[in-house]
Amino acid sequence: MPKRVLIVTKRADLHADIVSAKLAAAGGNPFRLNLDEFPKHFALNLEFARGRWEGELVHLPTGEALSVSDIGAVWMRKKASFNFLSADLSPQERAYAEGEMEHMLFSLLYSLDCYWMSHPAALRGASWKGEQLLRAARLGFHVPPSLVTNRRGGVDAFRAKMDGDIVFKSLSTPTLAAEQVALEERIAGTLPTTRITDEHEEALDAVVELPSFFQQHVPKRYELRVTVIGDRVFAARIDSQEDPRTETDFRDFSAEIRYAAERLPPDIERRCLELVHSYGLNYGAIDLIVTPGGEYVFLENNPVGQFLFIEQLVPELDMTGAMAACLTEGARARERAP
Repeated sequence: MPKRVLIVTKRADLHADIVSAKLAAAGGNPFRLNLDEFPKHFALNLEFARGRWEGELVHLPTGEALSVSDIGAVWMRKKASFNFLSADLSPQERAYAEGEMEHMLFSLLYSLDCYWMSHPAALRGASWKGEQLLRAARLGFHVPPSLVTNRRGGVDAFRAKMDGDIVFKSLSTPTLAAEQVALEERIAGTLPTTRITDEHEEALDAVVELPSFFQQHVPKRYELRVTVIGDRVFAARIDSQEDPRTETDFRDFSAEIRYAAERLPPDIERRCLELVHSYGLNYGAIDLIVTPGGEYVFLENNPVGQFLFIEQLVPELDMTGAMAACLTEGARARERAP
């Protein structure tokens, strides 16, 4: 029986849409588990017997079934809140239901012997930005001086030590957790990486509320988004200094700056692969700065980062095709396993 690829995501996920189509075109048979439809639109029936879990997951609207024994690869693509049959659960009922579903889902996933893009435990371990800086430095990357503090005096002292400006950035999410609350409860949008200037003097007093993250501002010639898929490395040059709106944070897509494929020096490509693989990951989206002096500076690695926007801007970087091929080969390798 050919092994199948399980894609764990949510309904609105264009990455999963495109990769699923490429998997199907290559003769694969992906199964998509949208967590924002789970368990409402799915039936789960598992039994522990003969020393293993057996059973299946069925998508009720279509009747498509996935046997646990047929899963050869899993792509952990996107998180989402569970969706239950009853819409009027009390807060306690919903909290209990979510806890139970999380236990059941991850009990199943952790029991699978398959190819991972990437394993939940590896994703969790790779998500801490502060630890990433230490690991990147050990691999030979230059890492900017950084500070975590909830004292205004700490910020002032750090600024005084830096020969130039500093930047503030969020560690968990630049959306200020807006996606975690109802639309009517949102009070702010995104918070990009921000270069601290005199106009932020009063705002800096707010660091007493919670520890905040600051780094030395690094001059840029250009930026790089380096995407690792399996053993392949895709590098895109981002000419962020062409527009004032993207000088500090390139993620202002209203600015029409240039993106182009970039060939990395062999030692930088090797470090990127080593960094991602050191976590047990098969995927990573790494942000680097190239300084006017040609130095490569590590900023962060997102273990589930977006890559489609890069492919759309630089079509020669066929990352959706690489993702489909990697998952297909990973699943087929499980067919050949004894």
